[in-house]
Amino acid sequence: MNDIITGACFFLVTILVFAIAKQVYKRIPTPFTLPIFLTSVFFVIVLLTTDFSYPDYWNGGKWIDQFLGPVVVALALPLYRQLDLIKRYARTILTGVFAGSVIGVLTGIIGAKLLGFKNFIIQTVAAKSVTTPVALSITDTAHGNLALAAVFVMIAGISGAMFGPLILRLCRITHPVARGIGIGTASHAIGTSKALELGELEGSVSALSMTISAVIVSFLVPLFLVFV
Repeated sequence: MNDIITGACFFLVTILVFAIAKQVYKRIPTPFTLPIFLTSVFFVIVLLTTDFSYPDYWNGGKWIDQFLGPVVVALALPLYRQLDLIKRYARTILTGVFAGSVIGVLTGIIGAKLLGFKNFIIQTVAAKSVTTPVALSITDTAHGNLALAAVFVMIAGISGAMFGPLILRLCRITHPVARGIGIGTASHAIGTSKALELGELEGSVSALSMTISAVIVSFLVPLFLVFV
């Protein structure tokens, strides 16, 4: 019974904190006031400064996690609306996603290698840029650490949502298809939610890029890790 009560409290508090964070973001729209970032920071502080543990939080957090599947499926709607444009740019999207997937995997592997990390860290960070279920499956196959893999995926997603649009502006990338490819390939579902704020076409391409990237990375990671 205590687990149920604790879970219900964390479930409600998460929704409340996220709602407050959204209002803060509306008033002060900066990368550091992004709702998912503020909410994550809030609960990290709570878990570090109280007697609650992550399993305590997960009693309620898992209820929110159940909505992830339907939300991803719902991304098919803007994708359908932009289907004609996506068909027109199919070659561009495939080329861009493949290049981004290769770079995403190589930067993780080479970066960890240069910093002197052990092989299990390299095997863990390789799939950081794809959505969590796929990343965990790839990491498990590569004999990496699943808990750390989830952290790396969250870092990639949140940092992409926070700084992706800024980097695109600095690089003067203005075409909605290019913006969607960049965010979706690098920052999966969390980045896609941000891409939808930029425009429906950006969000649609980002959702498609996220899906294609997951397939490509699942082949690239085992191939590249052979040379580690």
